[in-house]
Amino acid sequence: MISGYDFSCNGCIAEEYSVDLGQDKNHCWHSVVGGLGQQSDHLSSREFIKRFESKLGTPILLLIGLAILVAYFFVFWVLQYIIENSAVVDVGWAISVAIVASFYCVVGDGTPGRRWLAAILIGAWALRLSGYLYFRWRKHPEDERYTALKEKWGKQSQIRMLRFYQMQALGAFVFTWPLLGFAKLDRPLDSWDYCAIAIWLIAIAGGTLSDLQLQWFKQDPANKGTVCQNGLWRYSRHPNYFFEWLHWWTYVAMAAMSPWVLVTLIAPLAMWFFLTKVTGIPTTEARAVESRGDRYREYQRTTNAFFPWFPKQSG
Repeated sequence: MISGYDFSCNGCIAEEYSVDLGQDKNHCWHSVVGGLGQQSDHLSSREFIKRFESKLGTPILLLIGLAILVAYFFVFWVLQYIIENSAVVDVGWAISVAIVASFYCVVGDGTPGRRWLAAILIGAWALRLSGYLYFRWRKHPEDERYTALKEKWGKQSQIRMLRFYQMQALGAFVFTWPLLGFAKLDRPLDSWDYCAIAIWLIAIAGGTLSDLQLQWFKQDPANKGTVCQNGLWRYSRHPNYFFEWLHWWTYVAMAAMSPWVLVTLIAPLAMWFFLTKVTGIPTTEARAVESRGDRYREYQRTTNAFFPWFPKQSG
């Protein structure tokens, strides 16, 4: 049994199709697809998409999403080899999540309003984040994280960079799961969806403001070698990370009071882990202590690393 179809040795018996194949088993797929196409002549586009999704099933949709991401990051690996700058993967990561998540929203069989709302929100988030990273990326040489990796890997650097890029694909894949979850949620828009919009607006506004405050601080030559404690950076050492994490609670709220909420929780929990334990705060703070010394250590002592709160007294 594959996605609702039962294939026998000499025939193809489907839920809605029955075709005598003889020895030509390849004719089975042509008959199934053709039958679906013939039926689509009498269906609205909404009904056709719903039937298409139901025939594929969730596992097949996940495999298609993973295949898209593997191909996407392979293209970016070729691009980084051509331009000799591996940091370009940072620019493309958010867009990759939005592409696959939007695909799930299009083919999902949940409430249309919620699916399109989610596609718009994830798309706008990706454009903001990738746009900001692009303008920062093009103004600077290759990030030292990637140059250090290439030096460490030596002659195998490109092969291992390909592996690294495909790990990015797997990471992006995990963050698409919540979108598939509520793309299949069939219930009218309710107060939880409005709560989700409010969370999204706060997260995007906070992330944008924290990025701008840090950028304005760095543009002033008088601030060279000092620590940014302006605006949101007074209450958190990494407000940009905090609001990025907050953004993923948007989709938890959209799936609230449904079984899919457990799937949507994967994204904020994974984001918190990566930002606080793996590639975010540990790497950033190690470089900050190295470049700013005791000034940054004092900042660490008085200011929360992640969750915004009032700073402690200095001295």
